[in-house]
Amino acid sequence: MFSYICQVLTFKIFKFKVKGNFPINKKLIVLVFPHTSNWDFIVAIGVRTLLCEEINFVIKKEYYNFLTTNFFNSLGGRPIDRSGNMNSVEKISEMFKNNEIFRIAIAPEGTRKLVDNWKTGFYHIALKANCKILPVAFDWKKREVKIFEVFTPTNNFTNDLKSLKSLFKGVKGKIPENSNL
Repeated sequence: MFSYICQVLTFKIFKFKVKGNFPINKKLIVLVFPHTSNWDFIVAIGVRTLLCEEINFVIKKEYYNFLTTNFFNSLGGRPIDRSGNMNSVEKISEMFKNNEIFRIAIAPEGTRKLVDNWKTGFYHIALKANCKILPVAFDWKKREVKIFEVFTPTNNFTNDLKSLKSLFKGVKGKIPENSNL
């Protein structure tokens, strides 16, 4: 029910359109930019529902309890324990290894607030899990979710990051001043 409400909000109320096609890849990093508002989660669930695609996201395990577990799982949530010896890159890479189909949405800013630089874990996960990156823009000004072509990391971090960032030039988030491009 919540997924359907998100879909109605995204496409009927907010008037978003989807441009581009979701690929058939079984394993992907879905790189979603910009992430400037909690409303981006609603749009993401709305798009996931419209496309009928299995796309996951990670959430701190502390948010999981007897009231929220089924809710988050139904939306594609995967709890992550940030304690211990394994870092998030290792833990998410393990999720790729342990699932036949695994596509995970990651916001490179790592927060809704303005940041100077993107977090680069998504890139390292893609290399470690041997998967491609699907750039997706949430452009609130154009009311458009733009699905770009699948990007294959080359192991040249600087050039790859520059190429990925160039795709998002001009894209405006819900709160534009919270975006760093």
